[in-house]
Amino acid sequence: MLKFEEENIDTPTLIVDQRVCQRNIQRMVKKAEDHHVHLRPHFKTHQSAVVGGWYKAAGIRSITVSSLDMATYFSQHGWDDITVAFSLNMREMDKVNNLAAKISLNILVESTAHIGALEKALVFPVGVFVKIDTGYHRTGIEAGDIERINQLANTLITVDKVRFKGFLAHAGHSYQASSREEILAIHEDTRSKMVKLKSYFNDLYPDLIISIGDTPSMSLAENFQGVDEIRPGNFIYYDLAQKGIGSCQWEDIAVVVACPIVAQHKERGEIIIYGGAVHFSKDSLKDSHGHNYFGRVVTMGVEGWGQPLPDCYVKSLSQEHGIVKISPTFWENFQVGDLMYIVPVHSCLTVDVIPAMITFEGQEIDTMKALALNRHYEDIKE
Repeated sequence: MLKFEEENIDTPTLIVDQRVCQRNIQRMVKKAEDHHVHLRPHFKTHQSAVVGGWYKAAGIRSITVSSLDMATYFSQHGWDDITVAFSLNMREMDKVNNLAAKISLNILVESTAHIGALEKALVFPVGVFVKIDTGYHRTGIEAGDIERINQLANTLITVDKVRFKGFLAHAGHSYQASSREEILAIHEDTRSKMVKLKSYFNDLYPDLIISIGDTPSMSLAENFQGVDEIRPGNFIYYDLAQKGIGSCQWEDIAVVVACPIVAQHKERGEIIIYGGAVHFSKDSLKDSHGHNYFGRVVTMGVEGWGQPLPDCYVKSLSQEHGIVKISPTFWENFQVGDLMYIVPVHSCLTVDVIPAMITFEGQEIDTMKALALNRHYEDIKE
């Protein structure tokens, strides 16, 4: 029998296999130890104080988040060394000061405007990284733009209450890779650019560190020479996208979404689930036949879920509905009213849109979003 109660699930619910999560954490902790780098995992993947406790049990004491609100949530749950890996939003300086008054807070800058905001409004000490672009081309200063980087660094050290920490990069383009070899090439390019940058500035700022961290690279790479800190996040859950590019194995995926079946259309070989874009996001992949899919169907057993069922996949999503293509071989396995289990394409986005989470063992997992929704409903009641 299952370790959680299926009859208690009536809306799309994320099921988390704690055993797999803890194994994934331990593997990354060991990698960091073996390569003598500091592991500062990104918590945007799970957004949960409960899951955060699994990291604490593994010895983790410093974390990365993607917003000041997320930093506030985790600071309220005992985390006091937090990097916000998102370029400073100058409209949130009050939040920066509120956090910096209580914890060791690191933020990112990439312009003189950011530094001006700190100079004008900063009340409490913060650590500051210069955000570097090593090829993702989302944010940050190009790694080769030494003149601009030097200008920012020289200005930062003049600002009261700023501790210049070093340089931080996210090689997010590794998620678009199509092979392990391409991921490793992206990692090596990022590593070499950051190490070169550190070498250039090391005489001026001997204590600066370089911080990198995308899950595909951190999962596969074995060369971290010159790197001080890594910040992977998605590795705790992984997902179909990570499996597709070769950064994890099927047994490393630790999340699945339980969705109620609301209709069947045998003439089309399709099943309709309660589970749409507001539960899975709109991220999709292509299979070997060129079909777009938004998730893969698995069956649940006593020890968890197994391999994906052949030719059974989420074909399309609207807001609340999902259309699932089912092979005739497995049609009789499903009935209206049953739960269907779907492995998501992108676990980070799925967690962000599904506040209801439980472990395979049946423990409810509060998330940042779930608590915010509960407060909202309580305010409405009042």
